[in-house]
Amino acid sequence: MSDNGEKNKKILVVCTGNSCRSVMAEGLLKKRLKELKKGHIEVSSAGISAVGGMGPTLETIEVMKEEGVDMSGFKSRALTDELISGNDIILVMERLQKENILARAPWVSGKLYYLKEFALGDDKKNAIDFDIRDPIGRPIEAYRYTKGKIKEAIDKIAERL
Repeated sequence: MSDNGEKNKKILVVCTGNSCRSVMAEGLLKKRLKELKKGHIEVSSAGISAVGGMGPTLETIEVMKEEGVDMSGFKSRALTDELISGNDIILVMERLQKENILARAPWVSGKLYYLKEFALGDDKKNAIDFDIRDPIGRPIEAYRYTKGKIKEAIDKIAERL
């Protein structure tokens, strides 16, 4: 339990390499939850194909600095069964990650969502595309675009939690 009596909650954000999208989502969600004084929520990230211990891309570090979030010390983690089991909510960026997790642990379907899907809550019936595409290897403008999509979802998610 947190100081205000709310149950502690653990959220895991997953992408492919844990070097761009999930790093952005983790940093932005932590920042927003801190602003909202929701300290009972723990946020972490991992990648389905991540090599553990790697830093984010330079572009990710740069676009996060623009948000006032320092991710330069971040180290990637590979998605493990323990991470899947140990979190209350798992948020993915695209179908590839959702399919990978469901193949490994079909029982998590009730706590597994696309980031954009979870952000929409009950409004998702009109949504068509939940994917947030990977900017890796593209110019920094692609990272800014991706960060914008993630931030839009994070702002809604932080309010809902």
